[in-house]
Amino acid sequence: MKKYTNTGSKDTRSGFGAGLTELGQKNENVVALCADLIGSLKMDDFKKNHPERFFQIGIAEANMIGIAAGLTIGGKIPFTGTFANFSTGRVYDQIRQSVAYSEKNVKICASHAGLTLGEDGATHQILEDIGLMKMLPGMTVINTCDYNQTKAATLAIADYEGPVYLRFGRPVVPNFTAEDQKFEIGKAVMLTAGTDVTIVATGHLVWEALEAANILEQKGISAEVINIHTIKPLDEEAILNSVRKTGCVVTAEEHNFLGGLGESVARVLSLNYPAAQEFVAVSDTFGESGTPEQLMDKYGLNSSVIIEKAEKVIKRK
Repeated sequence: MKKYTNTGSKDTRSGFGAGLTELGQKNENVVALCADLIGSLKMDDFKKNHPERFFQIGIAEANMIGIAAGLTIGGKIPFTGTFANFSTGRVYDQIRQSVAYSEKNVKICASHAGLTLGEDGATHQILEDIGLMKMLPGMTVINTCDYNQTKAATLAIADYEGPVYLRFGRPVVPNFTAEDQKFEIGKAVMLTAGTDVTIVATGHLVWEALEAANILEQKGISAEVINIHTIKPLDEEAILNSVRKTGCVVTAEEHNFLGGLGESVARVLSLNYPAAQEFVAVSDTFGESGTPEQLMDKYGLNSSVIIEKAEKVIKRK
């Protein structure tokens, strides 16, 4: 089985900041808007180098989305930045009407998603944002796994015509994907080949899936790990090809099991190739305050639970 190495842990929001900085230098149509969280979204360099293309909107997220939609009419490519909770739940009406329905070329970039926001607690931890955004017609939904992939995705969505939701996080996580990778929207990445079980993971759970696959290998179980960075449009072909081979699947995500990646995979399987599936996700509950590590362990979002679910789903084949 192919092994992956952590080349130095970094936060994924810094990958967004690095990508935005590079875009500022290469594409004069890229503009950035922030809702009073410049440092948290790592937008400092863009603001410093391109003050004429940076707009500090303040704590007025709905206004930020409306302004961003308007800027697209003049040919600009707006990147909005705030926490995932405020990027989606707080401004869902504005996104639905002014961005999705109007087919505006707005890039909604959301940090501090999921439980790993940590100590800020349930009011700031959003676990339903993927579901909210994937249900909007025409909305592309991306959830990256490490610094390098987040930077690559930030660069890629600037060249994509249409609304995008880009989800990333605050905690320092292993950086293991290639620095020079080509990010293809809607194209899954096969990380390890296997024959006994498919593990489909997204975001912070991708590294946990790889660690789980290593331990499963020691137990004589061959796991195929797929990195789903784009939840919509979903790479259905990659999922079906894998599950037809392994006969079962575990989905892993830092999100409510209702409305997330797991449900999208279940729909694909039910329509094309019914197979046993287990979910690693938050079980229809809000989060709470704690360190990211404590919360991921308490809510069962780690390699140990992926292993447990893999062994369980294999028995159900």
